[in-house]
Amino acid sequence: MYTEVKTSSGAKGRRIGIVVSQYHDKITTALRDAAIEKFIEAGGMEENLIVAPAPGAFELPAIAHALIQRGDLDAVVAIGCILTGETLHDRYIAQAVAEGLTAITARTGIPIAFGLLTCQTMAQAKARAGGEVGNKGTEAMAAAIETINTLQAIRKQEGKG
Repeated sequence: MYTEVKTSSGAKGRRIGIVVSQYHDKITTALRDAAIEKFIEAGGMEENLIVAPAPGAFELPAIAHALIQRGDLDAVVAIGCILTGETLHDRYIAQAVAEGLTAITARTGIPIAFGLLTCQTMAQAKARAGGEVGNKGTEAMAAAIETINTLQAIRKQEGKG
């Protein structure tokens, strides 16, 4: 028989950082705004959000790490948009960012939600930033909140929370 971890829901009392790439800013602004809206909808207070800009996607891990080092955040949401170009540059950047964010999460225990679009066209990016596919900023914030709550429940179950 297994033991199920019972989690709470919502963002009440949570503090979350959002790091936002400024490259393709119309897309990333829509993702950021949706993430903020989701946080508030989930019971979070806007003053419990720290929003930091990043020049581009490659800088997301460094700034996410700096936010975590503050010591007062429960999670970070990393938002960006990488479009396929004529070279493989987009793949190298996306892989480096994904590996960087994952390494920070593993090392610190503070979750970083992945709100980085990796699209082939601007039309695909627009579809994922509030278009017909929804908004991945909303999904990234929801993942951050759910992860925080699950981690807290696991720690409580272990007697550490």
